[in-house]
Amino acid sequence: MSVAILLLAVAGGAAISGVVFYLVFFSARKNEEAERARSKEELRSLLELAEQKFATERVKQSAELDEKRKAVETAVSRLSDQLKDYEKLMREFEAERGQKYGSLEKGLKDASETTQKLTATTEGLRSLLDNSRARGQWGERMADDILRASGLQENVQYLKNRAQETSASRPDFTFLLPDGHKLNMDVKFPLDNYLRLTNAQTDDERGRFKDQFLRDVKNRIKEIQKRDYINPEEKTLDYVLLFIPNEQVYGFIHEAVPGLVDEALAQKVVLCSPFTLYAVLSVVRQSFDNFHFARATQEVLSLISNFAAVYEKFRERFHKLGDELDKTRAAYDEISQTSFKRLDSAVAKIDKARKGESEKELPAAPKPLSLPIAPGTARD
Repeated sequence: MSVAILLLAVAGGAAISGVVFYLVFFSARKNEEAERARSKEELRSLLELAEQKFATERVKQSAELDEKRKAVETAVSRLSDQLKDYEKLMREFEAERGQKYGSLEKGLKDASETTQKLTATTEGLRSLLDNSRARGQWGERMADDILRASGLQENVQYLKNRAQETSASRPDFTFLLPDGHKLNMDVKFPLDNYLRLTNAQTDDERGRFKDQFLRDVKNRIKEIQKRDYINPEEKTLDYVLLFIPNEQVYGFIHEAVPGLVDEALAQKVVLCSPFTLYAVLSVVRQSFDNFHFARATQEVLSLISNFAAVYEKFRERFHKLGDELDKTRAAYDEISQTSFKRLDSAVAKIDKARKGESEKELPAAPKPLSLPIAPGTARD
């Protein structure tokens, strides 16, 4: 009995366990199917959302691609136009290059010919400078050109190779200054050692010729100082000009011996290059013009002063005449206003008296007496 009950209980428990298992299994399956259905629904929703976003993104990408395509086409079009312009420019450059190359070739040929001519001229100039007499003539020629360029006229503002009146010296140039003053200039300059210096091959030769050239310059300054170029009897200025007919030589002297210019000034010698000579002559001409202008101004002032004196006398006489006229006018007024009134009053009284007398009767005239006449006497 107990066993049967036990078996029955076991069988019931098993049945209940199966039912429970079935219910649990079925419930889990139903949940799984529901979860799966929900997952499918969510997946479908995600797919639809993704498809919408993809469609939207595709439209956006299509628009962007269209804009980029248009931008690329515009850039390509501009680049094509630029390439055409560059191609045209390159053709023009090519054409100009051909012309310029021909011009350059011609220019180089002309430059070569000019260089050859310059070489020949340089050789001629070198041979010219080797001759001291020719160098003096060359200096005079350069000075003449500068004088003409500065507007000075020979025998008017300057004299050339003219002996002085009180001395036997003959300056190369004498500038005529205002008030009879003069300024002399020498154009002979020692260039022998300078030419040797430029042609020297070694440093020793260059040093030796440089020292000799500077010594020649100093000796030339002393030589000019000893001449009568500064002559009070000739009314010259207290300094003389020494013309250096080459700017390079002038610059070399300044560079080699900077104090030489001051040393020359202390000896009353002014070193002038072609450029500085032009400046000095411009000052000389300006002073000449200023002198004549000042003289003309003094003449005008003198005339104005004389006119002022004459005018002052005329004004005094005119005032005196005015005073006399005033006195005459006063006398006239006194006569016309006083004397004439008195005269008019007297004339009026006379007229009145004359009219009153004429109105009265005058007495009868007496009869003439009858006198006896002797016989034989005629009557008148």
